[in-house]
Amino acid sequence: MSKRVLIVDDSLYMRTVIKDALAQAGYEIVGQAGNGESAIDMALELEPDVITLDNILPDMLGLDVLNVLKDEELSAKIVMISAVGQESVVEEGIRRGASKYLVKPFTPEQLVATVNGVCK
Repeated sequence: MSKRVLIVDDSLYMRTVIKDALAQAGYEIVGQAGNGESAIDMALELEPDVITLDNILPDMLGLDVLNVLKDEELSAKIVMISAVGQESVVEEGIRRGASKYLVKPFTPEQLVATVNGVCK
């Protein structure tokens, strides 16, 4: 059975890049969200296996979304994806429950390898 993925990014272009790469690798894209509030709603409703989560969203930080999902005890593996690659932010993301942190820009191969890694 293919892994179910929720993509969270405020950029439609970035959501499309992520969707195309993961769909081509055999992942099922179950939803896409452009802000934190809808990401939380969709994550709780769809219960995906994997969530790709941008850190800079229009209504809240991805780090704050992580806190909510952790409080809800959602079992999804979360891959933070952000242009913000400072070590302190990466460490905070991991501390709050992200499985991996991928810094933009990335190649489709890097994305697929990262998601494959958290799904093992």
